[in-house]
Amino acid sequence: MLHSTSKRQRLQSTLLAVSLLGMAGLAACAGATSAPPAAVALVGTEWQLQSINGRPVMDGSQASLQFPEAGRVAGNGSCNRFVGAVAIDVERIVFRQVASTRMACLGGAGEQEMRYMDALQKAQRYEVLDRQLTIQVQGMEQPLLFKKTKP
Repeated sequence: MLHSTSKRQRLQSTLLAVSLLGMAGLAACAGATSAPPAAVALVGTEWQLQSINGRPVMDGSQASLQFPEAGRVAGNGSCNRFVGAVAIDVERIVFRQVASTRMACLGGAGEQEMRYMDALQKAQRYEVLDRQLTIQVQGMEQPLLFKKTKP
């Protein structure tokens, strides 16, 4: 009798432990996928840079910004491709660990790319209105201005 009660208690304890682990796993998954609504709104979008601190980009500029998945950013600096991490929370945006290719830039593209990449590193806040994205940058009077190109 004692043997079967002890066996039953171990089984109940095991089932309880498995249930708790399962619930903890579900809670962790829910937390991992719940990004702020603003971050979700940018995922899958692509933007073409229009101006840096009120100064229009060069004609034919390829400077862009893409949010391929939550927490990731990619784009074109003007002549080099870049990738990195991005943290988005309500109105705040922070770009981290941005790395780019190292091709030589012709003409003013190199200077424009340097200003753009520097601005991304100092980004503070952003706003999306219709098909326009603005990113406020520390030390700049006017924001980076983008036009939406995908969806």
